[in-house]
Amino acid sequence: MTIHTLVFSIVMSLGLMAQCQNPQNAQNMKADKTDNDPGTYEIERTDEEWKKMLNDEQYQILRQAGTERPFTGKYHASSQAGIYYSAATGQPLFYSDTKFDSGCGWPSFFEPITPGSVYYRTDRSYGMIRTEVIDSGSGSHLGHVFDDGPPPTGLRYCMNSAALIFVPLEEESPQLVKDYMEKHASKEEIHALKNITGR
Repeated sequence: MTIHTLVFSIVMSLGLMAQCQNPQNAQNMKADKTDNDPGTYEIERTDEEWKKMLNDEQYQILRQAGTERPFTGKYHASSQAGIYYSAATGQPLFYSDTKFDSGCGWPSFFEPITPGSVYYRTDRSYGMIRTEVIDSGSGSHLGHVFDDGPPPTGLRYCMNSAALIFVPLEEESPQLVKDYMEKHASKEEIHALKNITGR
C-alpha cells in the first residue's frame, strides 16, 4: 500500500465517520447521556497484559480508543440471533434483537443488554463532540452513542466489531464469557441472559 493510498483511506474513513454518525449535525454529535465513567473498574489489567490477551486490532480499539474503517467489521451486516459480548472481558453488552441497519458501516444497536453494562464519556477528538461508550467491566472503548436512533430509545450505539464477540443463541459461550459470568456478572446481567437464552 502506497502512502497516497493510506492517506486517502484515512481521509475517506474520517469523512464517513463525520457524515454517518449524525447526519443532522456533524459538528455536535452528542447523545443525551452524561459522563458516568468512574475511572476505576472491577477488571483491571496492566498494559502488557492487555497486549498479550488482545490481537493488535482489538488492542488499538479497546485500549487506545481506535476506530475500525466503516463496512470492514465482521458484524456490521450480521443479522444472526445471539448476544454480543465485550472482547476485552466477556461482559454481555447487546442482544441481536436491538441491532438495526443504520447504514453507517458499523454495528448499531438501540440499547445495551442492561443499563449498567456500559459507561459514557465525553469525547472531543477530531473537532467533534461525541459520547464515547465503554464497557463497565474494564473501561474498554467500544464506540459511540448518538441520539438519532430508532424507537423505543431514539439512541444509536455505534460499535466497533473488533471490540465485540458474537455468540449465536444456540452455541456455547467461549471461556472468556464463562469466566465473566461466573466471577463478575451483575444480577441484572445474569437475569437478562437467562431471559434471552432460557439458561
